[in-house]
Amino acid sequence: MSSGKPLNHELSKLLNELWDADENRLSPGTDYVISLQGRAGFVQAGSNRAQDCAREPLFKYVNEERLKSIKTYEAFIALLDNYEMSTGITEDVTPEEEAENNRFLSAILDTKVMKVAHDYLVNKKLVRPGLADFKRLLYRIWFQLYSRDGSRGGDSCGFEHVFVGETKRGKEMMGFHNWVQFYLQERRNNIDYKGYVARQKKCGPDEDDQVLSLQFSWKELVKPIGSSFIGVSPEFEFAVYTVVFLMSNEKVTRAVVRVEEYELELVVYRHGKYIGTSYPVLLSTNNEDLY
Repeated sequence: MSSGKPLNHELSKLLNELWDADENRLSPGTDYVISLQGRAGFVQAGSNRAQDCAREPLFKYVNEERLKSIKTYEAFIALLDNYEMSTGITEDVTPEEEAENNRFLSAILDTKVMKVAHDYLVNKKLVRPGLADFKRLLYRIWFQLYSRDGSRGGDSCGFEHVFVGETKRGKEMMGFHNWVQFYLQERRNNIDYKGYVARQKKCGPDEDDQVLSLQFSWKELVKPIGSSFIGVSPEFEFAVYTVVFLMSNEKVTRAVVRVEEYELELVVYRHGKYIGTSYPVLLSTNNEDLY
């Protein structure tokens, strides 16, 4: 499937550098095992009823000892219970939660991935050279609260939407594009994986693919299509989406890139000065039209 946009060669080069620098990426079949099972069916917009085409969970195995031994994953996981699930409810960020946010940012800024991203952004004159300034910028665009549905209080932020997931006043699932959160919620029986998403008459994904489109329910609310990287580190996703966000002032930025064997469209929505949402869309793998 072509997005109609030309390949961004410069961004592709950077993303391959980030991919190679991602020392904390988990390996499919070794560090984790997934079971894709059936192709998901069509779900009507606004409906929370979906045919279950996967009897088993998506994740058959994840090396949790490895996850907990990596500083960035440990710091990331600590943030996942800091948010109200529904918009319309003002978030209350405690001093402890603010400290957890900063601890996570400090951890990812100490990785090769974020150093590559920071160097690129400095060379493009999109950020200042100092890491302290870069950390403040990351905090603002990812963790600054704002109103997603027009209510008075800050009820959302980029991090919550993309990595944790949230609901539109408890009735519609939004965001939720992170594999670690998916695994943890599935393990707690909060997620029911329904199957992979692919176009009719096209072959499905492989279980070692590290970009997937999935259908699932989260606490009874259905996500008809949710696209995510699988197995990559939190710092890799932060680096990728931050670069795409900062390279454009458009309301929506769509960049087509080739990373390893994947051709992707990276999608980033702005919410003013902050990240609204961001996710990958797999266009093809091994230069073949899969989706």
